[in-house]
Amino acid sequence: MFDRPKYLNKMERWLGKPLIKVLSGQRRTGKSFLLKRIQEKAEKLPGSHHHIRIDMEHEANFHIRTAEDLSAHIRRQMDAKQADRYFIYIDEIQEIAGFERVVRSLAAQQHIDLWITGSNADMLSGELATRLSGRYIDIPVYSLDFEEFCRFHGLPVEQAALQKFLRFGGLPFLIHLGLEDEIVYDYLRNILDTVVYKDVISRWQIRNVRFLNDLLVYSADTTGSLLSAKKISDYLKSQRITVSVNAVLDYLSYLVSAQVLYKVPRYDIRGRKHFEIGEKYYFQDTGIRNAITGYRIADIAQIMENVVHHHLKSHGFEVLIGKDQQREIDFVARRQGETVYVQVAYLLSGPETIEREFGNLKAIPDNYPKIVVSMDENSPATHEGIRHQSLLSFLKEFR
Repeated sequence: MFDRPKYLNKMERWLGKPLIKVLSGQRRTGKSFLLKRIQEKAEKLPGSHHHIRIDMEHEANFHIRTAEDLSAHIRRQMDAKQADRYFIYIDEIQEIAGFERVVRSLAAQQHIDLWITGSNADMLSGELATRLSGRYIDIPVYSLDFEEFCRFHGLPVEQAALQKFLRFGGLPFLIHLGLEDEIVYDYLRNILDTVVYKDVISRWQIRNVRFLNDLLVYSADTTGSLLSAKKISDYLKSQRITVSVNAVLDYLSYLVSAQVLYKVPRYDIRGRKHFEIGEKYYFQDTGIRNAITGYRIADIAQIMENVVHHHLKSHGFEVLIGKDQQREIDFVARRQGETVYVQVAYLLSGPETIEREFGNLKAIPDNYPKIVVSMDENSPATHEGIRHQSLLSFLKEFR
């Protein structure tokens, strides 16, 4: 059993605090394991307490389908065991229709410590978020970062392990499969099918399943490119397939809600404002992306960008695409007053590439840290004051 201190240490700080703790993230990123580990730690706390765990993917709980079912189940459990404090853990709560009403009710009771997980990015949004404002903490859970991947698989943190990480991604269950293409990609495609069916097709009552699958392939092929719903719609028309711009936007939003994709908006660095159009999309897990298209060495620059985006997100950064006049900055990463600019290039293969990647960063009129990340192991550590790191070094050292 391998713990994930990056998450557990944060979760422990919230034990016993009168807030709803929400573990959010794509299915199979390890939320259930973390929920189990925090329960084990809570059970060791002093005092009179009782623990109620509800796993919505376990057949013993298939009878819980509505808010009324959930409320009655929890009440029976509480009545059966008197305690000063109740710890309640609900795994994949979005499977319960109207769960919001129960969450609201439980949140109002000071003797209840509520922990929930969900695979729907919008499950605590809108009216519920307004009503629970200041009363819940969201803890996003991502697939393994590179250091975790090496530790899980018993690999030294070196280039050979990085190639496996780029190829297979970081879903924790891969530890049980062995890192072989056929087995891993069969598993990842099954996970994708489950997520797409449960969290997209079933939830949103999708009828045009073929287009949804085509959109996933398109998103994998264009990872890290500025994506225009109109361009997709126009392309489909050229193929004699009619899908409106609004339908494209809706389907993309469903994939984002299921946390298959992350939408990364553009940000005007000088004007300090967000653009309303021209965002990019990255996959939550690189292995899922590769399971769609196959792992192709021609896509290595896209895969690198996806991995850098995942690394920044999994270490708590808000990530934006930078726009500085006519220049594009791959990532503007912000966290608690800290800002870092990151440019990603496959190889710094000549003066033009070097000037483009470093020049874009050099032109930014502030003194926040700026990093160019590439596959080059032997390039200088700095260029005109801007830091250069190999991808291996960046994933090992940047926190």
